[in-house]
Amino acid sequence: MIHPTAIVDPRAEIDASAVVGPFVVIEGPARIGARTRVAAHAVVTGGAELGADNVIHSGAVIGDLPQDVAFGGAESFLRIGDGNVFREHATIHRGTQPGSETRIGHRNYFMQNSHVAHNCSIGNDAIVAGGALLSGYVELGDRGFVSGNCVVHQFVRIGRLALLRGLSRTSRDVPPFCIMDGTHTVRAINLIGLRRAGFSPFAIRAVRNAFKTLFLRSRNLQRALEDVDAAASEEVRELVEFIRASRRGVCFGPRTLGAATPPASEE
Repeated sequence: MIHPTAIVDPRAEIDASAVVGPFVVIEGPARIGARTRVAAHAVVTGGAELGADNVIHSGAVIGDLPQDVAFGGAESFLRIGDGNVFREHATIHRGTQPGSETRIGHRNYFMQNSHVAHNCSIGNDAIVAGGALLSGYVELGDRGFVSGNCVVHQFVRIGRLALLRGLSRTSRDVPPFCIMDGTHTVRAINLIGLRRAGFSPFAIRAVRNAFKTLFLRSRNLQRALEDVDAAASEEVRELVEFIRASRRGVCFGPRTLGAATPPASEE
């Protein structure tokens, strides 16, 4: 199952059911799990560990050195779960501090030329679209969607089921269940995403009401948090706790309320 033109480090551990294509390079003590497929010209390097049923497409680079001028060459890691897809020329880097790691969960999809920098933490069932760039230490929650050519500043957190529209950018935390565009501006709730995730009409209504109070009224966010009924639903509590835990500050609501702000039903 290993093509004769592939170059495989003798320290690598490759499951017997894995497939390694032509001209692949696997170097260092990498681990390739069951039924994982590595396509032509891909590179798996360093301390990368991949679980089962992952697919690495042509030209992807998995586990390379962090793009950090402070990196001193210490051993660090990349841990990848099961069922992830890495499309052409996606790049996923390992941790930068000694013994640290970049972590990727299960069933995530990384489109062409997407980049996940050192020490990022990706949940499950997330999508990072073509050309999107996640800087170091970014956290992307379950079912998060980072659209094409988005840029995310280091240490930013992106909450569960949040969606970043194409070409948007943020240096602030993106709250769960919200749609962001422009420069860290949230416009509406991710209604379609919530429905697809099986949220009840009651839960969606509670999130929508909380969003209006927090982001669609001209007032101080901390005071708005006091007006949100955190007991309204589990999802509203998650939203409130995410905002209160933020160190970078969270996204703004529209600067000019009522202008170019689509209702949630249109998302």
